[in-house]
Amino acid sequence: MPEHHPPSVGRIVHYVSHGTPIHDDGSQAHPPACRVAIITEVPEYLTAEPLDGCPNGTQGQWLASLAVLNPTGVLFSQNVAQDENTHTGGTWHWPERV
Repeated sequence: MPEHHPPSVGRIVHYVSHGTPIHDDGSQAHPPACRVAIITEVPEYLTAEPLDGCPNGTQGQWLASLAVLNPTGVLFSQNVAQDENTHTGGTWHWPERV
């Protein structure tokens, strides 16, 4: 069950990598995967339509800047959208409870 409180700096989340491009035969060398990330900033306002300029968290939509810990290095990414449902590449979500 996803957490229902605002993200905050220092919290650990999962970032979903994009993976490599899909080949003509439908295969993919590296499919999207969850990576651990640390929230480094929570912007005050949303920056994507249709809620551009609205306070962050409007209608449950959250953006956060992340430090993503990949096996081969660190990625810094700003204004990453939260996606608790489909876990699309390039989004973040709260870690699943195990």
